[in-house]
Amino acid sequence: MNWVNEIAEQVNGEVIAIDGKTAHRSFTTKGRKNPLHMVSAWNCGNGLVLGQQKVGDKSNEITATPKLLDLLDVKGVTVTLNAMGCQHAIAKKIQSRGVDYVIALKDNQSTLNGEVQAYISSLGLNAERLNGIIRNH
Repeated sequence: MNWVNEIAEQVNGEVIAIDGKTAHRSFTTKGRKNPLHMVSAWNCGNGLVLGQQKVGDKSNEITATPKLLDLLDVKGVTVTLNAMGCQHAIAKKIQSRGVDYVIALKDNQSTLNGEVQAYISSLGLNAERLNGIIRNH
């Protein structure tokens, strides 16, 4: 962890992408059960995984992500997460670390999505046009 933290310090201001993946063919041979699922913190600046947290058998990325964040020194970086990370507890954990973050938001979170679109509109931007641009990227 000390070595990883030193590397992280050398790429101050970079992006740390947090994402979960299931390891290919990691399931048991009998019944293809219990695949290995990990949440990783990827340093986009130097192509290095800074940390990983195993997702529990009866859990998901929502519970593993805060544990991974506890392992990392994220000062001076921007943390990105996919829509699975769009949770109050995860956002609060990131905010408590004082870093910038970008979290994907899907239409299935209708209340939050509406609030974000209203905010974008209040800035004089076209929320629907912006939504289309974001979806295409």
